[in-house]
Amino acid sequence: MSTKNLLLNEESPPSYQSIYPAEVTVTTGENEIRTTVTHQSVIDPDTETHVYKRRWYVLIVYSLLAFTQGGYWNTWGPIAATSEDAFGWSDADIALLSNWGPISYVLAAFVMSWVVDVKGLRWSCLSTAVMVALGAGVRCITDRPPYVTWTMDVGQMLNGFAGPVNTYPPVFSAAWFPTNQRLTATGVITASSFIAKAIPMVIGPYMVKDRTSNTNSTMRNTSWINMTDDERISQERHDIMMYMYVEAAWAVFILLLILIYFPAKPPKPPTLSASVERMDFKTGAKCLVRNVRFWIICATYGISLGVFNCWQSVLDVILKPHNIDENEAGWLGFYSILAGCVGSVILAKFADVFSRHMKMFLLLLYISGSACFVWFTLLINGTIPDSTYSLYVAIILATLLLNASVPLYYEMACEVTYPVAEGITNFVLTLVNNIGGLVFLLVGMIPHIGTAWANWACLGAIVSCIPVLLLIKENYNRLEVDEIKGEET
Repeated sequence: MSTKNLLLNEESPPSYQSIYPAEVTVTTGENEIRTTVTHQSVIDPDTETHVYKRRWYVLIVYSLLAFTQGGYWNTWGPIAATSEDAFGWSDADIALLSNWGPISYVLAAFVMSWVVDVKGLRWSCLSTAVMVALGAGVRCITDRPPYVTWTMDVGQMLNGFAGPVNTYPPVFSAAWFPTNQRLTATGVITASSFIAKAIPMVIGPYMVKDRTSNTNSTMRNTSWINMTDDERISQERHDIMMYMYVEAAWAVFILLLILIYFPAKPPKPPTLSASVERMDFKTGAKCLVRNVRFWIICATYGISLGVFNCWQSVLDVILKPHNIDENEAGWLGFYSILAGCVGSVILAKFADVFSRHMKMFLLLLYISGSACFVWFTLLINGTIPDSTYSLYVAIILATLLLNASVPLYYEMACEVTYPVAEGITNFVLTLVNNIGGLVFLLVGMIPHIGTAWANWACLGAIVSCIPVLLLIKENYNRLEVDEIKGEET
């Protein structure tokens, strides 16, 4: 069992000694191996703070960047049937395109963690926007097999390298927003990445018509039925490439917004905790590795939401054996993720008011979400009478409840690990999340495995985390620092 002896710089005011460590001594292992890392920084309660109105503009630009990266990751699931017909792909090819998100994230996580910690938000967001634009551009090169498979995979891989942008929200909110708006700002950015997953579920089937089934409801004009196979495939490829061109143009627009104005931080910090220098990358990483509470949070977040988010990305493939076409699956996914966006923002605002009860909120969300997912699984397997209405309600409620937990995880992790930099904390948190999703999608690539296992795996990942959540002991280190400033002013 690890133990920590926290010693403060002698110049630190006595009232802050239990809050902000200057030196951390860690004892590990049976041989009492001692590791000491030093961080010298003193809280100055007289630090001038200011909240700038421009924070809302920067929040919008950041949210659009997260929206774009997340949306491009989910390009292929909603148009899976058409893409398979157009390029001769299989379900495994579609799964790989989605899988590039977690694969690339794992490869890029530590590099991007260093960039945001050392270079700041502007350089990290600018490099993210460049990779998203490059990835979108590569996908526009060709529509001819087998080359199109390579260009689409490379494009998805580049977009996946930009995936760590979804771990910046706590860094951004800590740098720009006051304590009573911090979780709300994190919730807004998180919601934008959720909306990004929902929009392709509607735009994709709208721009890329499904001509693979005579019963498809997306095609009101059935003149395409008389097309030859070559004519149909040619039209499908044309639609897909138009979709790629539109996405590439939007990515360039977001890159220009970042280039024009996106400062790393405001001139003056919004809170006392934002004014204090965080641990350097190496020191913070050492402390993070030995923080048991943080790893419990990582386990629940990574296992449950890592699997659940990737389950959503292949919802069209999962529902296909149950006679639910792309259009129906697209709207089902759209409404459910949209509900999750609304839920995450509302709950984040509510949690800003009751900021010391994050564990209670998480338990309520997971217990209720598990019940809804049980309902969905029983419906889809025919155990209880099936209906479109019940299917919609079950998925929408489950997504609303589970996605609403994301900003809570981000902020709880930052509170538990403070004064470790928020960027390092959330990169590791999301790295574990992507590993969980990667395992789920890799299983889906096994030939002839089908889709029935996916629902049970997702349900098991969610339910198994409830007892783990009970073990979490809440710490609010960063909030305590900000409350010092509040009490003295």
